[in-house]
Amino acid sequence: MLTDNKAVSSLRQAYGETLVELGEENKNIVVLDADLACSTQTIRFQKAFPERFFNMGVAEQDGIGTAAGLAYSGKTAFFSTFAVFASGRAWDQVRCSVAHPKINVKIVATHGGITVGEDGASHQALEDISLMRSLPNMTVIIPADSIETRAVIRYASETDGPFYVRLTRPNMPEIFDAKDYKFELKARVLKEGKDLTIATYGETVIEALKCAEILKEKGISAEIINVPVIKPFDAETILNSVKKTGKIMTVENHSIIGGLGSTVCEILSENLPMPVKRVGVRDEFGQSGEYTELMKKYGLTAEKITDDAVEMVDNKNN
Repeated sequence: MLTDNKAVSSLRQAYGETLVELGEENKNIVVLDADLACSTQTIRFQKAFPERFFNMGVAEQDGIGTAAGLAYSGKTAFFSTFAVFASGRAWDQVRCSVAHPKINVKIVATHGGITVGEDGASHQALEDISLMRSLPNMTVIIPADSIETRAVIRYASETDGPFYVRLTRPNMPEIFDAKDYKFELKARVLKEGKDLTIATYGETVIEALKCAEILKEKGISAEIINVPVIKPFDAETILNSVKKTGKIMTVENHSIIGGLGSTVCEILSENLPMPVKRVGVRDEFGQSGEYTELMKKYGLTAEKITDDAVEMVDNKNN
C-alpha cells in the first residue's frame, strides 16, 4: 500500500482534478466556493462546468445555505473555502442546514492548521476538527496525500450525507501507491511495532513515518497508524494496537483539545485505560511564519516527535 515514490504533489490540485472527473460522470454534482476558487482549486470545475459552479463571494453562511438548498433539490453539492471559514464563520449554518437534516453536502475545506503559514492566526484553523466532529451525522476526514485525497473525494461523492474533508495548503509527499490504494472508513496500520503506538493523520503522517525510522535506530519499535477518519472513529484498530504496545502518542496539526488526541483519550478511558501523550498545538493560536518553521515551533517535525516518543517509552511510570 505504501510507495517508495518520493514525488510531492498538491492535495488541492488532486481535489480540483477529481471534481472535474466526477462532474463528467455525474451531472447532478454542483460546486460552490466562497471567492477562493483559485486557492481551493475548484476553479478547475468552474472552467469545465460553468453552469454548475457558483461563486458565493465572501459569504460563507449563504454558501452553506445555498449548497443545502441544492442538495434538497437532488444535487450532490460540494462547498469549498478555507477551513477556518468553513468551520467557524458558517458553523451555525452547517449545524442547522446540513448536519441536522443529514443533507447531501460535502464541505471540502483547504488551508487547515498551522501549515497555512504566513496568513497567520486569523487563517489557521486549529479547532475545526473539534467543531465538526461534535456535530451529529457529520463524517470528518483528513487525507495524508494526493492519492488518499482523490479516493476520499470519490468516496464522499458516492456516499449520501454530510462530509467535512480537510486539506492542507502545502504540497505533500506521496505516501500511498495509487495502484492499490482503496479508501475505507477506518484507520490503517502503516508500520507495525511493539513498544509504542503513534496515531496521526494528514501532514504529520509522513513525519510519523520518518520518526519510526529514527526510533528504529534507537532500538524502539513504533507502530504507525494513519487515522484519516476522525468520525466515525475506528476504535477497534486503536484498541488492538495499544493492547500490544501498552502506550500511545497522537500527533496532529490541530489543537490537542477536541481533535484526534481527545478522541483517543475518550475511547481508551471507556474501554482500556492506557498512557496517552497528545502532540499538537497546546491551547494557543498559531502565528505567521514559514510553515516549515511553524512545524518546528509547535513540535510537529519527525525530530521532535522522536524526542517525545523516547521520553514516553523511557518513562517508567507509564
